[in-house]
Amino acid sequence: MKKLGKVKLLAIASLSAVVLTASIAVAQSVKTETQDGKGGRHGWHGKGMRGGHRGGDALFHRLNLTDDQKAKMKEIRESFAATNKPLFEQLRAKRQELRQTSEGGTFNEALATQKLTDMAGLQAKLMGARMQLHQQMLSVLTAEQKTQLEQMKAQFKQGRGQRRGMGGQRDNQ
Repeated sequence: MKKLGKVKLLAIASLSAVVLTASIAVAQSVKTETQDGKGGRHGWHGKGMRGGHRGGDALFHRLNLTDDQKAKMKEIRESFAATNKPLFEQLRAKRQELRQTSEGGTFNEALATQKLTDMAGLQAKLMGARMQLHQQMLSVLTAEQKTQLEQMKAQFKQGRGQRRGMGGQRDNQ
């Protein structure tokens, strides 16, 4: 009997050691925050989008702009950023408020709906401002560059449609 008790004790101790080691390994491999402490979001909201060119803006940089055009484009973008900074800050605050509606394990649907409604108005204003930005940037281009831009857009849309072909088509996105 004593020998059986020792085997059981050894088995339980071994199993406990394995479970403890595995839990420590898992805890160390899972990152809850990045090194700067701002959370683990990357990609769309990280350096990748800010370091490069966004959306249609990237196409403008493939048009062989003159130095004067580049300077005007930069001035337009900087003016847009300065003018719309309060709008961006309001949207950021609303997003934070929206995240807070589901913190603590409870979800307040009415409050979330109100926050989303508030955000929709701000996003509509921002969309209008971005359309104005695009028009201002187009005004800097020559007729030839505008034609070239339209050709690049058409190629982009065609390539995007082909990539989506495997997973099914979406309507005009």
